[in-house]
Amino acid sequence: MKKFLLAVSLGMLALSGCAPTTHSSYPSTFGQPSRARDLLAVIDQPGPVELETIVSADWAVDLSGLVNLDDPKAKAAGMTNHPEPIQIYFYALHHPKFGLYIVDTGVERSARDDKEHQAVKGLVARAMTWDALKVQTALGDYLVKQPSPARGVFLTHLHVDHIDGMPDVPHGTPIIAGPGETTDRAFINMFVVDTTDRALEKQAPVEEWSFTPDPDKRFFGVIDIFGDGSVWALHVPGHTKGSTAYVVRTPHGPVLLVGDTCHTAWGWNNDVEPGGFTAYHDLNKASLAILRKLSKEHPNMEVHLGHQPLPPPPPGAQPVPPPPPPSDLSPMEPSN
Repeated sequence: MKKFLLAVSLGMLALSGCAPTTHSSYPSTFGQPSRARDLLAVIDQPGPVELETIVSADWAVDLSGLVNLDDPKAKAAGMTNHPEPIQIYFYALHHPKFGLYIVDTGVERSARDDKEHQAVKGLVARAMTWDALKVQTALGDYLVKQPSPARGVFLTHLHVDHIDGMPDVPHGTPIIAGPGETTDRAFINMFVVDTTDRALEKQAPVEEWSFTPDPDKRFFGVIDIFGDGSVWALHVPGHTKGSTAYVVRTPHGPVLLVGDTCHTAWGWNNDVEPGGFTAYHDLNKASLAILRKLSKEHPNMEVHLGHQPLPPPPPGAQPVPPPPPPSDLSPMEPSN
């Protein structure tokens, strides 16, 4: 009887999946819930934040995970699955008043120097061909050269290739991700939960952005992170439940950090969402359309995708008047 009950329990667990981590989390009070109107009022004004883009590693993964090859545009282009070259990034935000913040974490030093003790190892490392990474700049190598420690880490989402550098983050540093990132249940999490836990081991609990519905119905949620209009968090659910994009106002113009709402240049240029790596395709499509629309309205905005570069905007590009906001956009919750 005990064996039967154990088998039933394991079967139910497999059907329902599990959370991506057992690491603790709680709602964040960081930042101020806002609205599209306030972001759009300042987005094209030069801002105070210096932004660095750091290529942490070169990698290659299946194109079928990066691009939805079943999309009619992908089929028309004759796209087939193959190992696609990509890069892993992290970003450094240097705010003149609030200090250094990191967006995503690249890869840890151990991915290059001590693979036996790295967070990604064993079956997960083999499945991800993680040992084929060519590390360019580990997060720890970058942080040790900074005049002051990072004040916090903002995550686009909790996938391994975006949090692998977390062991290099000083313990106690605030970590903030989107709502549901630590708790959304999925079958695949059964295989990666140990890896995610190792990456977050000894770190502070993950705080979750407290998004509220956008009164202007342009976005699923908007947060003015520092309260001065310099850096904004946008809720873009789909790739994961809590996926978050960031808009950074720099002295050279606005920058959009898309995260994995779009991995590749082809996907962005053709409005095609990611493939097998995405959890909720309809939501991902909606979020990608929202970010693409924002980009088209502000052609002077530099766009950084999840894993491939885009060319910079043409010099002198001018904003275009936005169309009327949709009347039917409302926050959608993924169904488990």
